[in-house]
Amino acid sequence: MVWIQRRKLLASCLCITASVFLLVTLQVVVELGKLERKKFKNSNGQDRHATMEEEPTHLYPLPGKEALNWKNKSETDNYPIMLWWSPLTGETGRLGQCGADACFFTINRTYLHHHMTKAFLFYGTDFNIDSLPLPRKAHHDWALFHEESPKNNYKLFHKPVITLFNYTATFSRHSHLPLTTQYLEGVEVLKSLRYLVPLRSKNILRRRLAPLVYVQSDCDPPSDRDSYVRELMTHVEVDSYGECLRNKDLPPQLKNPASMDADGFYRIIAQYKFILAFENAVCDDYITEKFWRPLKLGVVPVYYGSPSIADWLPSNRSAILVSEFAHPRELASYIRQLDHDDRLYEAYIEWKLKGEVSNQRLLTALKERKWGVQDVHQDNYIDAFECMVCSKVWDNIRLQEKGLPPKRWKAEVTHLSCPEPTVFAFSPLAPRWSSLREMWIPSFEQSKKEAQALRWLVDRNKNFSAQEFWALVFKD
Repeated sequence: MVWIQRRKLLASCLCITASVFLLVTLQVVVELGKLERKKFKNSNGQDRHATMEEEPTHLYPLPGKEALNWKNKSETDNYPIMLWWSPLTGETGRLGQCGADACFFTINRTYLHHHMTKAFLFYGTDFNIDSLPLPRKAHHDWALFHEESPKNNYKLFHKPVITLFNYTATFSRHSHLPLTTQYLEGVEVLKSLRYLVPLRSKNILRRRLAPLVYVQSDCDPPSDRDSYVRELMTHVEVDSYGECLRNKDLPPQLKNPASMDADGFYRIIAQYKFILAFENAVCDDYITEKFWRPLKLGVVPVYYGSPSIADWLPSNRSAILVSEFAHPRELASYIRQLDHDDRLYEAYIEWKLKGEVSNQRLLTALKERKWGVQDVHQDNYIDAFECMVCSKVWDNIRLQEKGLPPKRWKAEVTHLSCPEPTVFAFSPLAPRWSSLREMWIPSFEQSKKEAQALRWLVDRNKNFSAQEFWALVFKD
């Protein structure tokens, strides 16, 4: 009898342990998305959201109205109110000038039912079901700002959710405010020879350096990049400085992720011939500093990520695309060929040596964008997003004043386009207790159900509880 009771007790303990493990694993997936956002800000040494708050160049304030107190609501009665439902900017109240138009921007939710509230602004990573401005009135526009990886909030990348929004600012060229070049200051930094190490010097450095360098500390992301690099390392030498697959150490002063835009880090990377520039997710037009940084330094990027990357290359031969090779061994063979043939290698940096950026799409995008990168003389892209929404709201106000119906804007699926994550066929799945990489696929599938449930509840147009949402997600 005692033996039976012990077995029951042991079985109960195992069940409890399994349940706790499952809950912890699910929480890890959620927190990983949040962590990516932090790493994204810190890894480049440019916490851009913080920078925007520090610089007093946010929009063009009206004379004498730079800091309106949100409590004085009578001051806002003549201006459309843009309410940041995700408190990205931290501003309790500011009257901002957008060309000939002015709008009142705030994060204060007491304006929810104000008669002049016309638009709700959402930051994608923080968009969640916990609280939404429902019921949604006919004159309430929803605007989405999301420049980050899909891993931060997969729900947004499905039609039921992305089409909830009227206006978007995303990394897609199809967005109302495209942020595709968000990591590129301008064409001059591409042409700059400041960090370029002559090929003769690189050949000498090859005596102690590998031809390829890899620097990543966000391991096992949806793109499965570490699996590819791990296989590639069996065919060609790679120096890896980050937490992922590390086999070489940076100097102590450069180990902080915030140092990745430091002059010392740039000079270390610039010594290499090639760099593995692998995104954490595969999405059209999702192109980060991993691609632009080596081009600025005179290092040839070996790129994996955006399927549309060929549309954004500075010249036809400025990067090696992983997608053009059937297996890492073929890529390794090509790298070795270029490494041993200066003439073939120089074909990839000729554009930089001549200062010739021939891609008209890229040149036009940089010329026509209404925001700058690390440029105090231009609006940043959050300013531009706010003004885009403000101007469109005013356009509709003027139409209604003429007795005409307002124009209805709506986001399309192409505004955030990412396929389901996959894993490389040559790399078997690791045990579940040692890796998170295989969890991205079920996470993506789960997000489809969440997107459908959220859309159904929002279309019902009344507030709902988390219990209602999850009951709908796991229905059937």
